[in-house]
Amino acid sequence: MVRLSLAYAAVVAIASSANVESAMSGETRAVLELFTSQGCSSCPPADKLLGELAADPSVVSLSLPIDYWDYLGWKDTLADPRHTARQRAYSGVRGDREVYTPQVVVNGSMHALGSSKGSIDKAIAKSRENRATLSLPVRASFADASLSVALPERGDVAMPADIWITGVSRAVTVAMQRGENRGKTITYHNVARRWVKIGQWQGKANSWTIPLSDFAADGVDSAAVFVQSGTVEKPASILGATSLVLR
Repeated sequence: MVRLSLAYAAVVAIASSANVESAMSGETRAVLELFTSQGCSSCPPADKLLGELAADPSVVSLSLPIDYWDYLGWKDTLADPRHTARQRAYSGVRGDREVYTPQVVVNGSMHALGSSKGSIDKAIAKSRENRATLSLPVRASFADASLSVALPERGDVAMPADIWITGVSRAVTVAMQRGENRGKTITYHNVARRWVKIGQWQGKANSWTIPLSDFAADGVDSAAVFVQSGTVEKPASILGATSLVLR
């Protein structure tokens, strides 16, 4: 409890010192969700690549550790069963039964091998054939220990759509003592730690505000904001996204 309280206090202090506003999501060309596992020997190259892609300001990247390889001898310390459910839900919508690690889901619609930049680039291009993908400008800002999100009116994209804030840890280093990656120390980038649905966009201009305490825990030092069509059970294209770093 002390660790979480100190982490939240640091976030509040940073946010209170300035109003930090994000760029328009029109500058975002891709949202990448990497499904990975500490127990997967094929995943370290993908984890490294995600770290490289995270340096691209036009990309919102997330690492979503899953738990279905935990039986192999090492329990993933960052895994969340909601990530496993999300990956399977994507597969169900696509109808391809492709659930594996390392897998990247691109813009909520396409998937690619997480360790192949070429495959990811092709999936980005294919996903952007849907003109609604990342066409919605998203503004987000921190002020007074709260995060605010504003969306414009748009009548030419699918709706309603869910608005999500994901609390993110930019770097988490883990030393594996057992399993397929025994003896390795790996840094995981932009790890999703907490998910909060703040509302639903109905096509009209609107804004939402939530306290940082709703997602600023477990080492969270940044946030991703995205607007996604479909539902939790049947996730579809991401209409808009942005990310903010707490410095």
